[in-house]
Amino acid sequence: MNSKFRYYILLIFSLLIIVSCNEAINDNLLDNNKPETHLFIYSDSEVSQQKSRLQVHWWGDDKDGLVIGYLFKWDGIENQWHFTTSNDSVFALPIGTVDTSYTFYVSSVDNSGNGIFDSEVYIGQENIGHEPFTDLNNNSVYDKGEPFFDFGAIDESPAFQKFPIKNSSPEITWNDLSILPEVSFPVMTVGWNAFDLDGNETIKEIHLALNDTSDFIVLSGSTRLVSLIVNDLNSQNPEMNVYINADESKLQDDKLKNLRLNDNNRLYIRGVDISGSKSEFLPLPDTSRSWYISKPKGELLIVDDFESGETAAEFYTARFNEFINDYDVIDLENISLPYESITFQNTLKLFKFIFWYSGSNPSIDLTNLVTQNYLQNGGKIAYSMTFQDSSANFDFSTQIAQTFLPIESFDSQKPISFMFAGANIIPSLEFSNYPSLENQTTVGFVRTFKVSEITASKVYDLTSSQINGSIALLNKTKNLFFIGLPLHQCDAKSSAGNLLKQVFVNEFGLN
Repeated sequence: MNSKFRYYILLIFSLLIIVSCNEAINDNLLDNNKPETHLFIYSDSEVSQQKSRLQVHWWGDDKDGLVIGYLFKWDGIENQWHFTTSNDSVFALPIGTVDTSYTFYVSSVDNSGNGIFDSEVYIGQENIGHEPFTDLNNNSVYDKGEPFFDFGAIDESPAFQKFPIKNSSPEITWNDLSILPEVSFPVMTVGWNAFDLDGNETIKEIHLALNDTSDFIVLSGSTRLVSLIVNDLNSQNPEMNVYINADESKLQDDKLKNLRLNDNNRLYIRGVDISGSKSEFLPLPDTSRSWYISKPKGELLIVDDFESGETAAEFYTARFNEFINDYDVIDLENISLPYESITFQNTLKLFKFIFWYSGSNPSIDLTNLVTQNYLQNGGKIAYSMTFQDSSANFDFSTQIAQTFLPIESFDSQKPISFMFAGANIIPSLEFSNYPSLENQTTVGFVRTFKVSEITASKVYDLTSSQINGSIALLNKTKNLFFIGLPLHQCDAKSSAGNLLKQVFVNEFGLN
């Protein structure tokens, strides 16, 4: 009996302890703790001035649960709160004035939600709208079954930080291609780089000036390239047309003033952002160099594409002096143009007549690019050159030649490496009034060809012990002449000058 009695006493005592403990627990249940939020940079006072593009970090602590995300807003920009599960973000803040301030608020949200979608959520007394959800049917309304973030407790004392924003001025640099020659005609293409720490989209304007920074034109902030072409060579106050992106269809309304012909010139550029902050005017060329703009003397341009010294240049100067006084020369070997294909093509448009001479490695890429465009704009051009075999440094084929010459094919698969002196260059019957020619020195890489008779006529036949065939042509519209020989090496009869006069004066109409 005693053992049983002791057993029952222990059982009753244990039950009393359990009940007592359970009641103690129930009597002391804690309310759900709200999470607390912190910023990576936290201060009661203003932080030092920031750029308008910055990164903010935050995190939350919850003593009795998990943080599922954060609500944030920028006071001074908008009143709307946004939800994110991230702990940081990069913000591009708008610039209204040179200096301004924005305050960032962020509150943590824990996982003690009620299990149902709430159409109203409060931070303190502020209704911030509904819980975020995935709008599966794109009707902008929550429908049962659509996933949502079930907000629990929200930090009612958001972490905040005031950010004074310092606007950064744009940075403008001339790009690597924009290196001006010492001398050029009143044509140029230049480009620049533009950067702003606040975002390149904040660059509102580009200011471009010629010689006088107080007299600039305003370009779109997105502009990065322009072609400049003199508007009227005979004006007492010449100006330059400005083509955006070197596009002939995108002529800027305002012209660039203060052009100085036959004198040194300098371009200036700066950027302006949406706050009105400006970069310093940047010159081109810099003050250690000069850029002389030469006014064309007449309607004829001689393109010197010959690499073998001054002998050829002296020959053609002497021959053209026999029948014309005013002309210009551009030496491709000794000039480097920015955006060469564009600038060179625009340069040719300043002239009505072109004589282009070379040896066996002419600037074939340029001839391909500019010839048809130049002819279509009313120009007339004569070529004197040969073509060496295709190599790594000289890409040549019949197809390449056909892009600017009216020929069907070349007569031989390979040109002869050397044609000795004494070969006869005889005019065809149609051009019997043309002078006969003879080479006085050895000529390399001579190619005869078949003329495209639909669009051109044969002018000269070459007869020699080494090679025979057509060697010169004139197209039907009489604005393109080609001879597949260097004329300065074909003057044994002192008749090359007469040929040049025949082509330019009698065929092309040079006065």
